[in-house]
Amino acid sequence: MAIAKKMISIALAGTLAVSLAACGGKPSTDNNTSGSTGTSGSKDKITITFQNIYPDPATPTNKIMTKLVNDYQTANPNIKIQLDSLNTDQQKMKLKTQAQAKEVPDITIVNPSAQMKPFVDAGLLAPLNDMLGQNGLKDTFQTGLLDYYSFNGNTYALPDGNNIGVMYYNKELFAQAGVEIPKTYEDLIEVVKKLKAKGIQPMVIGEKDSWTGSFLFMNVLLRTNGGPGFLKDVVDKKKTFNDPAFEQAVTKFQDLVQAGAFQEGATSFDYNAGENLFKSGKAAMYYMGTWATGAIDDSSVKGKVGVFKLPTVGGKGDVDQYMLAPGSAFAVSANSKHLKETKDFLNYFMTNFPKVSFDMKNAVGLGQKVTGDFKAAGYSQLAIDVLDLFKTVKGGDLAFDNTMNPGTSQAHLNSIQNLFVAKKDPKDVGKEHQTAFETNNK
Repeated sequence: MAIAKKMISIALAGTLAVSLAACGGKPSTDNNTSGSTGTSGSKDKITITFQNIYPDPATPTNKIMTKLVNDYQTANPNIKIQLDSLNTDQQKMKLKTQAQAKEVPDITIVNPSAQMKPFVDAGLLAPLNDMLGQNGLKDTFQTGLLDYYSFNGNTYALPDGNNIGVMYYNKELFAQAGVEIPKTYEDLIEVVKKLKAKGIQPMVIGEKDSWTGSFLFMNVLLRTNGGPGFLKDVVDKKKTFNDPAFEQAVTKFQDLVQAGAFQEGATSFDYNAGENLFKSGKAAMYYMGTWATGAIDDSSVKGKVGVFKLPTVGGKGDVDQYMLAPGSAFAVSANSKHLKETKDFLNYFMTNFPKVSFDMKNAVGLGQKVTGDFKAAGYSQLAIDVLDLFKTVKGGDLAFDNTMNPGTSQAHLNSIQNLFVAKKDPKDVGKEHQTAFETNNK
């Protein structure tokens, strides 16, 4: 929920947007599906390529996918689902190359809003309206969520989640250091210092995947700006990146880095490696989207972890406004040779996704409605606490790269990643961003 990006040059990101627009093929007109019963009408042997971002067989998401795929293949012996499982950065890079060659897999992963728009504009994704209209599939999604994946009246992708950014913390390590949940960002800095003094790693992050640092930074900006909408104001030319709110966010974020919050060499740890440090009990805090709940509960720190909201920063912000993370989503290639069968499988997959996720204790932060008694089903106290946070949400902001164009977004990701390596003047960071924005919006 999603949601990671590998470092690519600004030029490549900008070139992709242009090349996608130039290579759009005419979408197939075969928009029929055979419903969500899991039964294919064809007797021919068919292979459907399913590109995904669930490569780790130890994770709940991989186990859910594997079960659904195996069940479908059992019911449809003439269909083979060929999995192309990659980590998020690898998948993003590979899809860009495939898109330039007009060889998008039958099913692939896209991210909402600005990130998926170039693929839609190029005509590479098939509209899914017909599929959503069958068996009430559209009504299984949370109200308004599909809007992030829709353009000009057509929905082009179905999300696996709808999450918010939170701080997970290890209760035992907090107790060892004699610290409590911070009420302000300034308290958070002091908690970091006290943890370090006790020889405890305060926080971890997988900043090799540069979206992770951006996700936390943008939550700080959400606070210093006094609420959501900073990037929209930049786009509307009401503000620039040299606005005091942005520069204060850079200062406060660097305060956290300079206090030694993150593990040494944070930029060499990818998402999984960073998260594994927390899951193995080697760090006290971990800021991430609520999609991480299931994996944390499936680790050695189960029962030891709590959760809290990012506090106010410099007295600014509302703690009930979050980084909103509409999940990564499944899209179908408009040029699929087996469009009907591909939609049939995806229909089956999404129809059954909520129940299988619930049964496997991984239904926190799903994009679809989930029925069931979480407590009676044996969900952890952490999961219940996270579900309670969803009840408090008063809006927030989307990630930077779900709002800005690819060139500006890549410059932002590089700029924030550099803050983990060396301290920089906030005004210079603002200038970097503003220059990238103006260059990519001529």
